[in-house]
Amino acid sequence: MPIPVGPKSYAIALGFAAALVMARTDSPAMARSLDSIRAQGSLNLCAHPNSLPFASKTAEPPGFQVELGRALAQQLGVALRPEWVITIYQARGAGCDIVLDAIADAEAQGDTGLRTSRPYYRTGVVLAVPEGSNVSALSGLDPQAKVGVQVGSMAAMELGRRSVRISVFGFEQDSLEALANGEIAAAAVTPTIAGYFNMTHPAQTVRLIDLDDVAKTMSWNVAVGMVRPDDKLRAAIDDALDRLHADGAIEAIYRRYGIVLRPPL
Repeated sequence: MPIPVGPKSYAIALGFAAALVMARTDSPAMARSLDSIRAQGSLNLCAHPNSLPFASKTAEPPGFQVELGRALAQQLGVALRPEWVITIYQARGAGCDIVLDAIADAEAQGDTGLRTSRPYYRTGVVLAVPEGSNVSALSGLDPQAKVGVQVGSMAAMELGRRSVRISVFGFEQDSLEALANGEIAAAAVTPTIAGYFNMTHPAQTVRLIDLDDVAKTMSWNVAVGMVRPDDKLRAAIDDALDRLHADGAIEAIYRRYGIVLRPPL
């Protein structure tokens, strides 16, 4: 089944990454060591070709996953080679070494075959409200107000469990556009998509309210996902992230897409 094209939520990007890895779990010979990556001169990043702000094959700037991938490859002394994949069938032949924006949790990665780096930022689900709204918490919404959620998302389940009225959308971008048009009172989205929306819709910006107090599952650490790396590759990626964080490069990359990173817990 094709992965939907267009603006994507963090959850869809993550599910896409997991699908890529799971499609390769029966091909251990394709996993590459650090020495092999350096010998061949490229670090292979699997990404969707049309999913800004995550990645794009044609746009400039090309998305934060591509930019961070380039920075990591440079730290390893090689070039970045994007593997553009839309369907799981294509993924079976893709030689990805890394995917980005992976949840840094062993349980979450239990079925994917991914090993993760040290986390480099924290994200989750926030409540987006119009800039002029006086709401400061989920409990402050009118009981009859509708909150936009992505279909099948954790936010949909958590808010539904609390009897919050929800309106379901295919993508987070769709819910933010509905919010801007006054169709809903709030939207449960990731800071990633909300930040990019604010940057690309300066006349319709939204204000973000943390939902950490609603459920612990509303936030998580993010890391580089590696496809069965050897210990040397995993250590090299960790060292590269440390250097890129120390000189502010990671934060600067995400800032170009309107995203302010929170430190991992």
